Amino acid sequence: MSSVHHGPENLSGPLYVTSEESKPRPIVDTEGQPITGAAYLQGPVQIGKDSDFPSRWATLMVGSLENNQSEDPSIPGGEVSVCSGLNNPYSLGVIGDAAVLDNLDVAAKVNAGGDIIAKGNVMSQCGGHVLSAKKNFDIPHPTKKGWRLRHTCPEGPSNDVYIRGRVSNKREIELPSYWKGLVDENSITVTLTPIGSHQDVIVKRWDEERVYLQSRGNMPIDCFYQIFAERKDGEALIAEYPGESPADYPGNNDEYSVSGYHYDKKEN
Repeated sequence: MSSVHHGPENLSGPLYVTSEESKPRPIVDTEGQPITGAAYLQGPVQIGKDSDFPSRWATLMVGSLENNQSEDPSIPGGEVSVCSGLNNPYSLGVIGDAAVLDNLDVAAKVNAGGDIIAKGNVMSQCGGHVLSAKKNFDIPHPTKKGWRLRHTCPEGPSNDVYIRGRVSNKREIELPSYWKGLVDENSITVTLTPIGSHQDVIVKRWDEERVYLQSRGNMPIDCFYQIFAERKDGEALIAEYPGESPADYPGNNDEYSVSGYHYDKKEN
């Protein structure tokens, strides 16, 4: 049995939409009185565009709005701040906290305007990468079929940047122009690896623009180089400090993003 109403209709008491066999729990207050404005729908319930769900996908299905009497729904940009902007129009909007007590499956991206806090691990790559563990990448092996390749990032007690390369028939290594404002000139270290012969190559001096080399008997220079320098656009890293958690760091924690503290938070 079905009915269609074409005008507004107000119901003062609880609304029950059920099969004849269903016996839902009464919607009453603590004194046993019916709660005005309440409703129980046995389901399935679909809201929005009919063709969005070709069959019964869930107890409650919310699709896009399809009503030529209404403008498209839109959340004003000033009301919500998220990283990559709003995705209007929305099919579902919630103001107030929401609780999902079982699994939440999301088929596209999660766009958050605040912290994402987890009691367990935060994983990417379908569980292949745990953010709180060592920083790494894991990719299909470039030369071995059926194999994979995993590398881990180097870690150290200072906020360093580096360049590397090869210098041939030159006595100077040019440093990136942006290093002038980025690194402490006095922290520069240089590692040289001669190619083909022992050239007795040394670092004669350096400044904020170049590293100057010298070889035995002025013989031609051909070598690999690796140059490290510590950043100066913030405070120096304090590698060891007394404390129970990253919150006890004696420096400026705002300059850092610590896995397990600023993100991927877990309870012990």
